[in-house]
Amino acid sequence: MYYFIVNPNARSGLGKSIWFQIEPILKDAHVEYQVLFTKYRNHATKITRSLTSDSQTHTIIVLGGDGTVNEVINGISDLDKVILGYIPAGSSNDFARGFHLPTNPESALQNILHPVRIRQMDVGILKDQKESRRFAVSTGLGFDAAICHLAMVSKLKVFLNKIHLGKLTYIGIALHQLLFCRPVKMTLTIDQQCSLTFDKVYFTAVMNHPYEGGGFQFCPNARTDDGLLDIIVVSDLPKWKILLLFPTAYRGMHTHFKGIHIFQGRKILLDSRQSLSVHTDGEPLGLQQHVEITTSNKQLRIISL
Repeated sequence: MYYFIVNPNARSGLGKSIWFQIEPILKDAHVEYQVLFTKYRNHATKITRSLTSDSQTHTIIVLGGDGTVNEVINGISDLDKVILGYIPAGSSNDFARGFHLPTNPESALQNILHPVRIRQMDVGILKDQKESRRFAVSTGLGFDAAICHLAMVSKLKVFLNKIHLGKLTYIGIALHQLLFCRPVKMTLTIDQQCSLTFDKVYFTAVMNHPYEGGGFQFCPNARTDDGLLDIIVVSDLPKWKILLLFPTAYRGMHTHFKGIHIFQGRKILLDSRQSLSVHTDGEPLGLQQHVEITTSNKQLRIISL
């Protein structure tokens, strides 16, 4: 049995269109499946929690964006008891990019029905003063999280998604944010050993995948199954230089420049001198000053290539 969790509103209605495109294939192939449509934010978490409340192993297929993936992994009762497949329907699709998954819906479905490879994926955990939340792709504090928050409420994103240019939303918001954001002092502690303080931090991202924000390779050497999280700190740079560095991040070439700091670790503490926006997999979580980020003691099986 395949359980499809479909976000019909992903990419301004594309999720619903993709489901109607692939459902006839399932019927023609006599595949046993059940489809569950999300109706509101965090509904996928509630659905997944109900599905995985027993002791059986479930194959769950997410049709949506990175945010829907995030909701699903936060609803899994036992990571050992789930095999996760993904049909991309979002604006950024960094989860699919990290696993080199097909973006064509029919190709993605065939890969799920006839999997070439099942890979193990580390699952990150963000803890703040309010809650604990898992993430698959990345979490961040500062500039990148503020972009995620504004993209969530952006009317421009809805328009650009309809003309298949949703990725431009993040670029436009990033340019706007860069003009007005103020860098802050932040302390980074890795594995309770190495503690570093940076005076003018624009953002810190903790990555499980190499990609964030629609294809930026912020941590190009990040691996999803090594038990480690990769960290990028962007600090002590003039804004014009950050603007010039953005295009190089698509190819992961930004890491060679001064002001870009890359680290690895299993437990990361971030302490900011003032409250900053926080996100997990592009989903905004409000403002925080202190967060703890670790990897789960269990991995999640992913249908991959």
